[in-house]
Amino acid sequence: MRGQSIGTETDPGAQLRWRRGGLRTCTFGHCDWPVLGQRSVRSCGDPRGDLPFEQMNQGTHPEELPAEVLDDVTSVVGAQVTLLSRLRGGVNGGAMRVQLAGRANAVLKAVPRAHPNHLDETLRAQRVVEHMRRRGYPTPAWLGVGATATHVWHLMDFVDAAPAPELSPSLVEQLMEIIELQAGQASEPYDHWLYAWRVATGQESAVAGLDFNETPQQSLLRQSVAGLSGYSSVVSALAERLRLVCADVPPPRQAPDMVHADLSTPSNVLVRDGAVVAVVDIGNAGSGTRATDLTTLVWYTFRDPQLDGVRRRLWTRILVLVGWEGAAVLAATQILHMLEVPIRHGRHDVVPGVVKRGHRALDELNALR
Repeated sequence: MRGQSIGTETDPGAQLRWRRGGLRTCTFGHCDWPVLGQRSVRSCGDPRGDLPFEQMNQGTHPEELPAEVLDDVTSVVGAQVTLLSRLRGGVNGGAMRVQLAGRANAVLKAVPRAHPNHLDETLRAQRVVEHMRRRGYPTPAWLGVGATATHVWHLMDFVDAAPAPELSPSLVEQLMEIIELQAGQASEPYDHWLYAWRVATGQESAVAGLDFNETPQQSLLRQSVAGLSGYSSVVSALAERLRLVCADVPPPRQAPDMVHADLSTPSNVLVRDGAVVAVVDIGNAGSGTRATDLTTLVWYTFRDPQLDGVRRRLWTRILVLVGWEGAAVLAATQILHMLEVPIRHGRHDVVPGVVKRGHRALDELNALR
């Protein structure tokens, strides 16, 4: 099928092309991200089970991508693409710093197709990015999205900043301000809050009379979480405690906010001179309550006693937004996910620390009831 042009709110000349069975979209544009104050930054480890990370702008020599992927990117952006270095962080990987001929550097993320709807989910994330950037949200522009028979990719602006090395009270305050930009900005029917309720309670949305379509990743992850009790008696005890806390919580009926769903340091928060300049890795963003992202921050504040004070502020804000029962559901989901990751990756040395932190988080929340 020949290429055809379509209009978008951000670029009336955006191109929609079909080639080799792949749908690709491309928009161009640059903007300055708001800097919420000049503050010092301290550290936190990787968000997914204390796994190692590497700074976004300090990659190794790039590994070769399939030629079809680079051809696809070149066709969409209309410029030769040169791989510069691989950017590693977290467990997803796949990000590379690239040079576009005659243009600035960019970041290319290409991952194997995981399921038939993988491209549609990436296009959904692109729409969230465009929607939020129009409202001043500090995330880099996506320059293109595409797919080959084997891979799905997206290209975004390169941000000359480093992943936050640590959390600090000032960094948490900045992130809380950024999260407030998500209020009332739900734009895609991808409900993280209802999903969290299903994880925390073990119930099906159909039982509650709700229509909810999980993505394949959500379904697999929820099934994996459901089997955590079989890992050990201590994990089983924590999982049972979480289930009992959430057993009678009714499902959420609204999903008003945009949810980043992976707002964590160091890999997804970029800082320069102590100020947050961008949040990245927005591919799983959807709708729900912004208290989801605040709960993620709560989890990482347990790493440093200096963050105890700001954690109380986070709990207070979460309780204002969703009440105690909503906070319990979000906390339980966070804890269960943090257990699932190291267990799945065979990081058995990490599990006892996660269990201890999970009980501590629940104890604190109970004290606020």
